[in-house]
Amino acid sequence: MIMPAPAAFKSLIQSEPGWETLEAELQHDNPYVQIYRLRERTPSRPDGVSWTLAHRKSATVIAPMTADGRLLLIRQERVPIHATLWEFPAGQIDDPNAPDAILDTARRELREESGYELPPGGEMIPLGVYYSSPGFTDEHCHLFLARGVIPSAGGMKLDENEAIHEARPFTLEEVRRMIAGNEIRDANTLAAFARMTALGLI
Repeated sequence: MIMPAPAAFKSLIQSEPGWETLEAELQHDNPYVQIYRLRERTPSRPDGVSWTLAHRKSATVIAPMTADGRLLLIRQERVPIHATLWEFPAGQIDDPNAPDAILDTARRELREESGYELPPGGEMIPLGVYYSSPGFTDEHCHLFLARGVIPSAGGMKLDENEAIHEARPFTLEEVRRMIAGNEIRDANTLAAFARMTALGLI
């Protein structure tokens, strides 16, 4: 079925000049991912080029930091790679058109996945956007540093498909060693840590 490109493709980011989706054929659809065969006009290919796109919702990634400067990591099972990874909390933005959708999602995922929250006076610092794998998916993640987190009264509230074993604070030096030793392998966590380092926040 050939159709115009869904508006959701660019719901929270803007295309640069010279890009246009000419055709979009939906090949697979479920609640988590849609696969499209596209015909795309690009700045160097005005006649268009064919491409396969895995469309996913935008997401937030939250680097939680306690008042004493430790970073909170969760240990989560990841089915596609048959491994349990240390990660920062993250989650998809269900309704990008809702007021404050990005920030509200970040606060929700922090609370649900880690069992921590920002108290009054805590800071949710935007760190920008990154693309998880732009060769095949339009998925993009909004990065945040949540500074001053404390345990929430309700603890974790996981979705039925999530398996998070624990949430634990680590010193910055411990996190650096985990990255250097390939113990932290999650792209979201590596991207957020790199952005915080580049901005001089850690």
